[in-house]
Amino acid sequence: MSSTSDIENLIELMAKLPGLGPRSARRAVLHLIRKRALLLTPLADSLQIVAETARECLNCGNVGTTEICDICQSEKRATGELCVVEDVADLWAMERASVFRGRYHVLGGTLSALDSIGPEQLRIPRLLNRVASEQITEVILALNATIDGQTTAHYIADQLNGRVRLTSLAQGVPIGGELDYLDDGTITAALNARKEI
Repeated sequence: MSSTSDIENLIELMAKLPGLGPRSARRAVLHLIRKRALLLTPLADSLQIVAETARECLNCGNVGTTEICDICQSEKRATGELCVVEDVADLWAMERASVFRGRYHVLGGTLSALDSIGPEQLRIPRLLNRVASEQITEVILALNATIDGQTTAHYIADQLNGRVRLTSLAQGVPIGGELDYLDDGTITAALNARKEI
């Protein structure tokens, strides 16, 4: 048995993280070992705590340490607006912008016939129940501008048609974007969503 098998195992596990390959994982693990007291031990302790306490919010699907997340518990967030996102990373991105003050609903993915992902595999039935029971006045579909994201948005819109105000995020030219670098789909969406100045 190799004297470095535990370290090699850690490198293999780190390499499974998004954005890290074997070489990046090796560099990260060596850095952690060199900074054991400052980084490795606190990281290991934090990972243990999160492994024991992290859970999905029973209401919206956000990740936290309680059964119902802080956003869902906050009375200040009960604005009647519900922002539907694909995954928790999208929710966190919206929160980072500090613009939306309502509540969220995390679908857990998008509809995909190729991957056999239908409404029942996502939190779409839960979304429909929330709209009926939580006095929701507006559902904002903040789904990615992919084929699966748009298919999912259309399905949800069909299910909620006439029950609540439905909106979606604007699409088009990003701030700081140059037309020469944009794809045809983005330019088309921007032109179709133009507004008066």
